[in-house]
Amino acid sequence: MSARPQVTVHSTEGKASKQVALPAVFLAPIRTDIVQFVHTNMNKNRRQAYAVFNRAGQGHSAASWGTGRAVSRIPRVSGGGTSRAGQATFGNMCRKGRMFGNTRPWRRWHRAVNVGQKRYAVCSALAASALPALVMARGHSVEDVPELPLVVSDDVESMKKTKQAVALLQAIGAYDDVERSAASRKVRTGSGKARNRRHVSRRGPLIVYANNETGQGIKQAFRNLPGVDLAHVDRLNLLQLAPGGHLGRFVVWTADAFKRCNEVYGSTSRASTTKTGYTLPQNIMTNSDLTRIINSDEIQGKVRVASNPNNRKHNRQKKNPNKNFGVKVRMNPYALVQKRARILASKAKTPKSAAQAAKNKKHAATKKANWARLSAN
Repeated sequence: MSARPQVTVHSTEGKASKQVALPAVFLAPIRTDIVQFVHTNMNKNRRQAYAVFNRAGQGHSAASWGTGRAVSRIPRVSGGGTSRAGQATFGNMCRKGRMFGNTRPWRRWHRAVNVGQKRYAVCSALAASALPALVMARGHSVEDVPELPLVVSDDVESMKKTKQAVALLQAIGAYDDVERSAASRKVRTGSGKARNRRHVSRRGPLIVYANNETGQGIKQAFRNLPGVDLAHVDRLNLLQLAPGGHLGRFVVWTADAFKRCNEVYGSTSRASTTKTGYTLPQNIMTNSDLTRIINSDEIQGKVRVASNPNNRKHNRQKKNPNKNFGVKVRMNPYALVQKRARILASKAKTPKSAAQAAKNKKHAATKKANWARLSAN
């Protein structure tokens, strides 16, 4: 993406009109592990508490028969004259008994996610949405789209008719993804089909707008198209940018929303204007192509070639750098500077001249003679 710093803005007829600078957020690191972790925890916050009736399976009048009747001690339904009388109950292994460890509504349903992690995940999802390979790998039909990220003029935000929205998506080559979403509609598997969520379908394009705070006009135009979602640029959600925790959502930007990304997310050196003190995460490696770095002429030119590459014993370092100073200097060139500094420091502590040495020697001899005289007396 850094090789293409300018992005084309397309009109409602699908023609290129002008160029805008690529926001820094589209160069953020793509961390699939953070995206999946944050999506998993955020998705749990939509759950509604459920539990079984706390007295289910325990409404019988029953008591154990005790020992001596050649039956187990499980409680038995009281009464007589019916097939139910004498049947075991209450136990989780019994017919019409209670369940083991029945569910409680006070389970920990929701999860708190760090704000920094959520922002990191959103930045990664935005960066992934600008890579055609990841968008196509997620299943979107973007073969006829002129480029990614796809930016359209701000006239889109004033649309109120669905036929205008369809004409726009057809002009920019994005309507194929809407048709793919419509064709994928099918009946849900499992019990959810009886719980007001009978049908499922694939996700289509995500329309991001900026000017209209409520989005009433643009929502009316796009809300009836299958698979199409809308979001305000100030309130981008990871659940929309990476559904299922998978990166590469097909996003259509309005020009103002695209420009506003610089204000909302800032850059690695410039703080955001809407998020206090927030700057984009930085890449650990400028060039992540490690194989290309290792095989480059600059690295290979410094690699020492062993005399016998097939002999591991021969290639092993035989000399101890703590004992062999030459080997130590090869491993750490600064060791030579340190040794020179120690030598100079030791010379500074020695007498400065031979006269001073003689004077010190004479003083020591005089002191010794005085001690001998005192000991004799």
